[in-house]
Amino acid sequence: MQISIDNVQRTLMAGNSTSIGQRLAEIRRDIAAAERRFGRQPGSVHLLAVSKTQPVAAIREACAHGQQAFGESYLQEAAAKQAQLADTPIEWHFIGPIQANKTKSIAAGFDWVHSVDRRRVAERLSRQRPEQLQPLNVLLQGNISGETSKSGVTPDEVPALAAAVAELPRLRLRGLMCIPAPCDDFERQRIPFRRLRELFEALREQGYDLDTLSMGMSGDLEAAIAEGATIVRLGTAIFGPRPSPDSNKGR
Repeated sequence: MQISIDNVQRTLMAGNSTSIGQRLAEIRRDIAAAERRFGRQPGSVHLLAVSKTQPVAAIREACAHGQQAFGESYLQEAAAKQAQLADTPIEWHFIGPIQANKTKSIAAGFDWVHSVDRRRVAERLSRQRPEQLQPLNVLLQGNISGETSKSGVTPDEVPALAAAVAELPRLRLRGLMCIPAPCDDFERQRIPFRRLRELFEALREQGYDLDTLSMGMSGDLEAAIAEGATIVRLGTAIFGPRPSPDSNKGR
């Protein structure tokens, strides 16, 4: 099956007009079809709309069509959006690299963090999570492909970091995340996702209450779903080409 997200992106690149609602509907059909193809439970794969650098109007339109989970990477930009969208039921996910001096804003402003890769960062997030909020949902980012340009801990380091994070009082360890090296071959795409799933399953066997694997983007969506993804992250396929962030947007 050729996933139609590729068709959505080709349509966008050709300048043809489709609405955010139409793209979301097509993407949801693709996800449901992949769930069936790979024997996944219906509704077990959730869509995270990567909205970094996208305008508030586009996020509001996606929200109006039933999308509630949005991923941001730039703190100053995200804070401005959150203020303008306070009337919506959005669940905010931080998906970018975490600087230690930005943890207070992340801890206070987000429901999920996908990119925890250091004990020090986790400790700061726990300490700075406001008491009136529910514990912050966190994922550990694994650097499965061994890319020096990517954030994340090595597979061998995941168990120790999981043990440390699980003890922190204002965090809830939910699972793992990865961003593998780009690859066009379906079977090769599955390899890093399988490795992350194996790490996930090993942690569960050790007694960790985990339920989330955040993996898969437009180019490797099916491979991620085949290997157990519960959250897939899509941006351009939903919103169209990403505008360049303004120079005054903080990271």
